[in-house]
Amino acid sequence: MESVALLSKHSIVIADKKLAHRCTLHETIRVKSGAWDDNGVFIYTTLTHIKYCLPNGDSGIIKTLDVPVYITKIYGSTIFCLERDGKNRPIIIDSTEYVFKLCLLRKRYDQVMSMIKNSELCGQAMIAYLQQKGFPQVALYFVKDERTRFNLALESGNIEKALESAKKIDEKDHWYRLGVEALRQGNAGIVEYAYQKTKNFERLSFHYLITGNLDKLSKMMKIAEVKNDVMGQFHDALYLGDVRERVKILENVGHLPLAYITASVHGLHDVTERLAGELGENIPSLPKGGKKASLLIPPNPVLRAGDWPLLMVSKGIFEGGLDDAGRGGGAAEEDYDEVADADWGEGLDIGDVDSLPNGDIRTVLDGEEDGAHEENDEEGGWDLEDLELPPDSETPKTANSNARSSVFVAPTPGMPVSQIWVQRSSLAAEHAAAGNFDTAMRLLSRQLGIKNFTPLKSQFTDLHMGSQTYLRAFTSAPVLSIAVERGWSEQASPNVRGPPALVFDFSHLDEKLKAGYKATTSGKFSEALRHFSTILHTIPLIVVETRREVDEVKELILVAKEYVLGLQIELKRRELKDNPIRQQELAAYFTHCNLQLPHTRLALLNAMTVCYKAQNLSTAANFARRLLETNPSNESQSKTARQVLQAAEKNMKDATQLNYDFRNPFVVCGATYVPIYRGQKDVICPYCSTHFVPAQQGQICTVCDLSVVGSDASGLLCSPSQVR
Repeated sequence: MESVALLSKHSIVIADKKLAHRCTLHETIRVKSGAWDDNGVFIYTTLTHIKYCLPNGDSGIIKTLDVPVYITKIYGSTIFCLERDGKNRPIIIDSTEYVFKLCLLRKRYDQVMSMIKNSELCGQAMIAYLQQKGFPQVALYFVKDERTRFNLALESGNIEKALESAKKIDEKDHWYRLGVEALRQGNAGIVEYAYQKTKNFERLSFHYLITGNLDKLSKMMKIAEVKNDVMGQFHDALYLGDVRERVKILENVGHLPLAYITASVHGLHDVTERLAGELGENIPSLPKGGKKASLLIPPNPVLRAGDWPLLMVSKGIFEGGLDDAGRGGGAAEEDYDEVADADWGEGLDIGDVDSLPNGDIRTVLDGEEDGAHEENDEEGGWDLEDLELPPDSETPKTANSNARSSVFVAPTPGMPVSQIWVQRSSLAAEHAAAGNFDTAMRLLSRQLGIKNFTPLKSQFTDLHMGSQTYLRAFTSAPVLSIAVERGWSEQASPNVRGPPALVFDFSHLDEKLKAGYKATTSGKFSEALRHFSTILHTIPLIVVETRREVDEVKELILVAKEYVLGLQIELKRRELKDNPIRQQELAAYFTHCNLQLPHTRLALLNAMTVCYKAQNLSTAANFARRLLETNPSNESQSKTARQVLQAAEKNMKDATQLNYDFRNPFVVCGATYVPIYRGQKDVICPYCSTHFVPAQQGQICTVCDLSVVGSDASGLLCSPSQVR
C-alpha cells in the first residue's frame, strides 16, 4: 500500500507511506469509516453516503445510504460493511466513474478509451470534470448537443469537429468564432470559408491581401463595385495598388480634385489632362520641392501562401480511437472524408463580373445563400441570382491524403527556458535572470528579510538583460530572444538546459573590495562608502559553486558591513562641527569597527588627535596605547602616540564626560550610533548582522538599506551546493 488515510470527525487526510501530505478532504457530515479498494482509491462512508477520494483529492458520491454503515473490506465492486446492529452486509457499487477518473489521473489512456466505448459514462457532471481537468478532447465524445460540441472542439483545438458542428448549427456567431480559431491555427482555408459564410467581405479582402492572393482580391473589388460599396472598392484598390481604379472611383463619386491629384502624382498624364479640362480654374495646386517622395504602392507578394506549415504528428489515442465510439463507426469516416475531399471552400472566380450592371444585389445574396453548395454544381462565376462564392477554389483541407494515419496538428508549445530556470532553482539571482522578479523578491524576503528593493532595481535589470541575447531574423520577423546558459559547451546535450549566465561574479566583488580599501586609505570616504554599499547590494544576487566560496561570501558581508558602518560614523562626525563631545564619541566608536589593520591605525590616530585637542587626556592615552600595540610601520604615527602618552601621564584626566567606556565590550547601533554594551538588549539585521537598539525593530537597516531589522529569515542562499 502506497498511501494512508487519516480520519477525523469531519476530514480525511491522505498521505504517503512516509506520511508526506498529499491532500485533505473536508466533509460537512461526520465521516464514519473507510477502506482502500484494489485500485488505490479510498472509499469512505458518511451518515448518508458512500463516497470515494482519489489520490489527488477529487471526490464524489458512489451511493446514497438509508442507514449508516461501517466498511470492513472492499473486494472488486463489492463493499463489505457492518450495520449498527452488528450484521454483515455486502453492497454492490458501480465503480466505473471513479475508475475512469483514476485512469485519466494516471494517464492510462488505453483503459480510458476502452471505458468510453463500453460504458455509459455521460452527464453534465462528467463533461464539466473532463473540461476542468484539461481533457476537452475526451469530453467531446460524450456530448450530443452541437453547440456544446462546438465549444469543446474549439477549446481542444479540434478544428475538424468544430467545422462539423458549425455546419449543422449554421449561425453567424459560430462561424465567426470558428474563423478566429482557424486564424489562430493558421488554417487559411477555413478562415476564408468562415468569412464567406458570414459575408464579412472586409475581413475577406484583408485575408486575401496578407496571404498574397491578388487574383481573388481583384475579384473582391469587382464584387464591391457590384454592391455599390464604394469604400470597400476603394480599399481593395489600395490593397492592389491599382491607381487607375482609384482615380475612377474618386471621379465617379464626384471628388474630381482628389482624382486629379491622384492621377497627377502617379504620372497618369492622359487622365490628368482630361480632369484638368473638367475642373477649369479649380485645378488644385501641388507642392513643389522638399524631400524626395515615394509613392505608396503595396509590394508584390513573394509567396502566395495557404495554410501555415504544421508538424506531421501521429493521431492521438483519443482522436484515432474514439471516433467510432462518439459518432458511430461508418458515419465518422464518411464525415471525415467529406471534410477532406468536399469542395466546400468556395473561391471567388467570378467569370462574368465585368458584364454585371452596377446595382445593389444584397437581397439576392441573402435569398440564395445555399444555392452554390450543391455537390454536383458545375456553374462557375457570379451572377445576379447567386452571389455565393463559386465552388472551384482551393478546398480548405486540414490534412494531407494520408489523413487517416496522420494529421497536421499544431504542436504543444514547449516550456520557455526562463520557466525551466525558475522551476529548477531556489536562488534569487537565477529567478531574476529569468525575468521572474516577483519570485526573486519573495525569495530574498524569505531568506534575508529584504523589504526595500529599490537599491536592487538596476541589478535585477542587469541580470535579466545579461542572461538573454537577441538574434535578428528576417526583416518581417520579430527579433529572436535566446537564453544564455552558464557553463555551456558544445558537448552538452541540446535537451538539457543549464542555469542562466549571470553578469555578477564573485571576482567582480573582489575588485570592488580593493577599490573600497584604496579609497578608504586615501580618505575618500564617500567614494569608499559607495563601493562597500554596492558590495552589500550585489551579494544577494551572487551565485557561487562550492561551500568554500559560500563561506567567503558570508565573510565578505561582514567585512563590507563593518566598513559601511565605520564610514557612516566618520562622515556623521565630520558633519557635527559644533558638537565636540559627539565628535569625540563618534571618533571613538569608529575605532571599534573591525577594519583592516592600516585603517584601524588611522582611525586610532584620528580619535587620539580629536580627544587630545579636547583635553580628554585619559581617553587619548587609551587610543595611543592601542595604536602602539599594533606596531605601526609609520614612524611618525609611533612618535605621535608616544608623545601623547607622555603628556597624558602627567594629568590622566578627561575634561568632559563621554558616552564611551573602553573597558566594557560593546557594539555600535547602526542607526543611532550609540554603544550597546554586553548584556543590553538589541535587535539584528538578518542580512548584514548589524546590531540596533530595540527601538529600531521593524525599520529598514541603515547599513545595508535592504532588510527589516529584527525580521525572521532563513539565511543567505547563494549556491546550488546549499540546496543539495
